Amino acid sequence: MHDIRTIRDAPDAFDAALARRGLAAMSSDLLALDAARRACITAAEAALADRNAASKQVGAAKAAGDEAEFERLRALVADKKAEIAKLEEEARETDAKLRAALLEIPNLPDDDVPDGTSEDDNVELRRWGTPATFDFNPVEHYDIAGVKPGMDFETAAKLSGARFVMLRGAIARIHRALAQFMLDTHTDKNGLVEHVTPVLVRDEAMLGTDKLPKFGDDSFLTREGFWLIPTSEVTLTYSVAGDILEASDLPRRMTAHTLCFRSEAGSAGRDTSGMLRQHQFEKVEMVSITHPDDSRAELDRMTGCAEDLLKALGLPFRTIVLCTGDMGFGARRTHDIEVWLPGQNMYREISSCSTTGAFQARRMNARFKPAGRGKPEFVHTLNGSGLAVGRCLIAVLENGQRADGSVVLPEVLAPWLGGKTILSPDGTLI
Repeated sequence: MHDIRTIRDAPDAFDAALARRGLAAMSSDLLALDAARRACITAAEAALADRNAASKQVGAAKAAGDEAEFERLRALVADKKAEIAKLEEEARETDAKLRAALLEIPNLPDDDVPDGTSEDDNVELRRWGTPATFDFNPVEHYDIAGVKPGMDFETAAKLSGARFVMLRGAIARIHRALAQFMLDTHTDKNGLVEHVTPVLVRDEAMLGTDKLPKFGDDSFLTREGFWLIPTSEVTLTYSVAGDILEASDLPRRMTAHTLCFRSEAGSAGRDTSGMLRQHQFEKVEMVSITHPDDSRAELDRMTGCAEDLLKALGLPFRTIVLCTGDMGFGARRTHDIEVWLPGQNMYREISSCSTTGAFQARRMNARFKPAGRGKPEFVHTLNGSGLAVGRCLIAVLENGQRADGSVVLPEVLAPWLGGKTILSPDGTLI
C-alpha cells in the first residue's frame, strides 16, 4: 500500500510512476479524498475547542443567575457535540474510501525496471546451460511412456474435475524427492529457516500480502471464511505482521513447502494439458524480511538461490527482468526464471522472485527498530519460488526423456530415490 504523505509530497512523481505501468494519473483524486478527510478532522478539532470553551462558561452563567446565557451555552455545547460526532463520522468514512482506493493501486516500479507493455518487452539477464539435442522428437511430460503409469488425470478429474492430477508410484516419489532436495538445499546451504505453515488463512493475511481485494477471484474461499493460500508467501510474510523487529534480527530468511491453490480465473483455455497449470500444486517458497537498504541485494541473492537449484539439476534456464507492464501487482522489481521444456520447445516460468519494498509491510504494519536511532521503520519484504515443484518435475522428465520412453534423472536426486537414477519405460525406478 502507498503512503499518502509520499503522494502528497510528490504527486507528479507518483503519477509518472503509474504511467510506466500503463495506468492513468490518480494523485488528484487521492489528494482530494485526503484533503476532505483532513478538513473534517480540522473542523472537528475546532468544534471541540468551541465546545470546551462553552462548557467552561456554562457554570459561570449558572452561578451568575443569567438563565438566558446558561441556556444558550448549554444548547451550544449540545450542538457542538453533535457537530463533532458528524465530522468524525465523515472523517472515518472518507478515510475508509481513501484506504480502499490505495489498496487497489499497484506498487511503483524501481527506476531501473525496463519500461514495456507486455512480456515481449521483458529483458533477458542471462542464460545457463544448453538445451539438449534429441535424435527423436521430444514429447511433453504426459506423453512420455515411463510417465504415463504414474500421472493420472482421469482419476483426478473423477475426484475433483479439470486441472487436477493424481501422482502415483515412481512419479510421486520423484515429485517428493524434488521438494526434499529443494528444502534441504535451502536450509543446509542457503541459510533459510524451514517452516510448516497453515494453508487456510484469514482475510487479514491475504490483505496484508496484497492478494486482497484485487485478486479474490483468483483464490479459493471456504464456506467458513478461510482462504486457501495461493502460495506460502502469504503465511511466511504475514508471520511478522504487527511486529517491531530488531535491526539485528534482519534479514529473516524463511522457506516452506506447501500445497498451493489457485482458481486460475483469468486463464481459461491456457495450458489445459498436463501439469503446467493446476488448481492445486506444490511449491517451495522463499521469503525474506530485510532492512530497506539491503532489499535489492537480497533480491539478487534469492534469484541466485533458485538458479543454483536448476544448475544442480542440470536444467537449462534463462533469467529475465520483467518490464513495467508485465510485473505483478505488489512488485517493485521481479526476476523470472524460465526453464527449458523440450516438449514445448520453449522456456517456461519456474520461479518468480520479487521485492515489494515496503508495499506489503505498510499493509500489515511490519516494522523494525533502526540501530541506535529514530522511530520504527517499515521492513522490506521479498518472495520467490524455490522452486515450483510440479513444474520442476515437468522439466526433469522432459529434459531427461529418451527415445524408448525412459527418463534419465538428475544424479543429485539419487539420495532421495534410493540411489536410483532411471525411470524405466514401464514407469518404475531402476
